[in-house]
Amino acid sequence: MSRYNKPINITKKNIALQALILVATVVVLVWFLPRDGRSGLRFDKGRPWPYGQFIAPYDFPIFKSDAQLAEERDSIHRLYEPYLELLAQTGSEQIAAFRSDYRKHDASEFPASYRTFIEGRLRQVFERGIISNSDLQLLQADSIVAVRIYSGTEASTRPLSTLFSQKAAYDFLLANTDSLGYSRLKLQKLNLNNYLEPNLSYDRAKSEAEWQGLVGSLSPSSGMVLAGQSVIDRGEIVDEDAYQKLVSYERHQATKVNATKEKRLQILGQVLYVAVVCLSLLFYFNLFRRDYLSNLRSVTLLWILVISYPLLTSFLVSHTLLTVYLIPYAMLPIFVRVFMDSRTAFLSHVVTVMLCAMSLRYPFEFIATQLVAGITAVYSLRELSTRSQIIRTAILVTFASLVVYFSIDLIHGRTIVGGDSLTRIDWTIYRHIILGGVLLLFSYPLMYLLERLFGFTSNVTLVELSNVNNELLRQLSEVAPGTFQHSMQVANLAAEVAQKIGAKSQLVRTGALYHDIGKMQNPAFFTENQAGGVNPHDKLDNRQSATIILRHIVDGEQLADRHRLPRVIRDFIATHHGTGLVKYFYISYQNAHPEETVDPIPFSYPGPNPQTAEQAILMMADAVEASARSLKEYNEDTISSLVNRIIDSQVAEGFFADCPITFEDIRIAKDVFKEKLKIMYHTRISYPELRKRDEGAGNMVVQALPPQTK
Repeated sequence: MSRYNKPINITKKNIALQALILVATVVVLVWFLPRDGRSGLRFDKGRPWPYGQFIAPYDFPIFKSDAQLAEERDSIHRLYEPYLELLAQTGSEQIAAFRSDYRKHDASEFPASYRTFIEGRLRQVFERGIISNSDLQLLQADSIVAVRIYSGTEASTRPLSTLFSQKAAYDFLLANTDSLGYSRLKLQKLNLNNYLEPNLSYDRAKSEAEWQGLVGSLSPSSGMVLAGQSVIDRGEIVDEDAYQKLVSYERHQATKVNATKEKRLQILGQVLYVAVVCLSLLFYFNLFRRDYLSNLRSVTLLWILVISYPLLTSFLVSHTLLTVYLIPYAMLPIFVRVFMDSRTAFLSHVVTVMLCAMSLRYPFEFIATQLVAGITAVYSLRELSTRSQIIRTAILVTFASLVVYFSIDLIHGRTIVGGDSLTRIDWTIYRHIILGGVLLLFSYPLMYLLERLFGFTSNVTLVELSNVNNELLRQLSEVAPGTFQHSMQVANLAAEVAQKIGAKSQLVRTGALYHDIGKMQNPAFFTENQAGGVNPHDKLDNRQSATIILRHIVDGEQLADRHRLPRVIRDFIATHHGTGLVKYFYISYQNAHPEETVDPIPFSYPGPNPQTAEQAILMMADAVEASARSLKEYNEDTISSLVNRIIDSQVAEGFFADCPITFEDIRIAKDVFKEKLKIMYHTRISYPELRKRDEGAGNMVVQALPPQTK
């Protein structure tokens, strides 16, 4: 059983929550999955037909390609003539209005010849027709060449270029007037624009009906495939003709699926597929990582990641947008590996890729490429500690994806050079894979965002926090130098143990550096910071001393909150003493009050006891390092006896009952502590003194040798 999978009682609430997650995942994914009635055949233009001889099971039309239909639609567009209604009364009314207004002008300045001239030109304008500027722009934007003008039941076709706009009509009225003996300046005073009301109106309903009639005349098919007709045989290359017939067969199948119970069967298949794949992930968590299921942030992050990629893939495929190889799928295992563990990262990636593959016509290449990319990402990020590792991972993932896809192309008989467009390698996919690798570089800023949103802590953050130039650690080294040195020693011991037993070494190292920051509030009350033999506890009773010692846990948590340390680091502050006693003052108080039953609560740390293997390692390292300072003699026996006594006492008191650490882990930890403490506290040899003879007095003179350095 996994160390992270402690036996717990599976309640109805746990079962209901997991069932809810499963149902929600199935509903969301199946709702957005494409259902295009695909026949299940897998083929592509320019590749060999992988099945046996395909014989048409029934008659079906050979549908024209989108390019053919677009070309035919363009050709009929040239024949399209939208309808304009001629408003016959408009011209007569405008001429009558001009005649009436003209009488109001001074006859000496505007003789009758001017009126006759303008009326004649107005009749010419309205006979040709005036169209509004908005209608003219609409027709010109649609590249219309000719229009059909109707009045009542009569209609005639006219070139669009022969019609007047209001501006063109005004220019026509005043054209060549000076040469004909009419003053242009006088004519402009007549405000001729007021009489150029459009007499042609765009009839949208009739025009739309005309267009639909033309489109309806197009045949969507170019022929028929008869039942029993051979379309293609095994091993033959799918050329343009065969491809169009096979696509037509699938389209015909789609119309059948959309109209019959087969559509319901397709949905049922999708539901079963998604449910089985997601159940495999749930089974994994229940068998190996039940701790994630009990952690809301872990469940939420995993659910969002596993759901997002299939939805994005489905959207791209349904709308025929960009290729799916632009999506950086390897980002998912990177996030899960950094915030959780490698095994969970790989399995989550496998499940996500399997769900994404449902939307694709050719899932084999996709699955093979993305699985290798995921494995590469997980392997290359065993320990993320610097930004450059993301760049290295992106390069490795891209290279691995390119190699896998290239190998599949070679397997399918694609040629690198030569051949026609159907048999050559399509290098576009490779460019998309490279672009996807570039997008993978965004993992780093997104990782920081996920840390903030979900409260996770990455190794990069831990490395940054463990820098001794960090503000809080620098303060610790200045205010409580003894505690700082103790923390450094504990960090080295704990990290070595974590490395040996497969725990998170960077996490325990960083936690060890901060576990005693609370001692900065009262540094002189802790032995490692006392100098000159002055001990302030001598002036206090045992209860007061115990209160001050216990206080460093609360003070440490408050400092951690003030400096916004991650929750995972604050947990080390709370658990490094567990619920243990301040034994020195507790025993001293008992000895001073033998007749009293001493309540251990005022002498007990608030806890809790360690909840993780890393917290347990820190508790052991902290106790061992602190106690080792009190040894009067350092040798293998005394160090070994000390380590065994302290850790066995912690085990006996049940401090490790709530964390996933084994007796084997504890044995390894003891061995590491013994070896490290022997090195840390080894006894240096004494150098002999050099004796010289005083030749004059005949006495020996002792001369100390200068110390040697190694």
